[in-house]
Amino acid sequence: MIYALAAQNRTETGRRSKHVLAEGMIPAVIYGHGVEPQSIKVHQSEFRKVYRGAGMSSLIDLTIGSNTVKVIVKEMQVDRVQMTPAHIDFHQVRMDEKMTTEIPLKFIGEAAAVRVLSGTLITNLTSIEVTCLPKDLPHEIEVDLSLLATFDDVITIGSLTLPTGVTATHEADSVIATVAAPLTEEQLKKLEESEVGDVTAIKTEAEEKKAAEAAKKADEEAG
Repeated sequence: MIYALAAQNRTETGRRSKHVLAEGMIPAVIYGHGVEPQSIKVHQSEFRKVYRGAGMSSLIDLTIGSNTVKVIVKEMQVDRVQMTPAHIDFHQVRMDEKMTTEIPLKFIGEAAAVRVLSGTLITNLTSIEVTCLPKDLPHEIEVDLSLLATFDDVITIGSLTLPTGVTATHEADSVIATVAAPLTEEQLKKLEESEVGDVTAIKTEAEEKKAAEAAKKADEEAG
């Protein structure tokens, strides 16, 4: 799918960027290899619509006047009060030059170790860093959880089926997902005992503090 977004040149910088936000625009900057950084602004509503589909892992055709370039959203600052984009960094890519970026993982299927053996799914990664030409950039990478049939099964970076031309930068043995076995009755009992022990320790500490305060008060009254 092709994502397109229009932008305008921006002269407001620093504190004056607040005027851009007040106009319903988002201050932004474009940069890249061999590209002179350029200050721009995009419409808040148009960007949010494009971002819902493209995210930070799909190419966007960004048009400024009569010039259109290929970019990805590299970084986005968010207003913590209104929870809206406050500034965007666009990275301009060259179609003949490999790029490195984070691609989200999409978990599909169901692990038999969870469904049948009552285990707990553990996911260590939600995205992975890849290197590829812009034309080969995947929007997301699927992780099939049905491969986790037992508690010994593990899905690693190396076990992923990556699209042609895409290479992961992580170590091949980096764990993406596994399933932990449920606690045994003995383990549950030990856990309960440790929790009771912790409560007792807290209670004893509180009583000691109370006794110390009473002794201090008695000394003051006696003096």
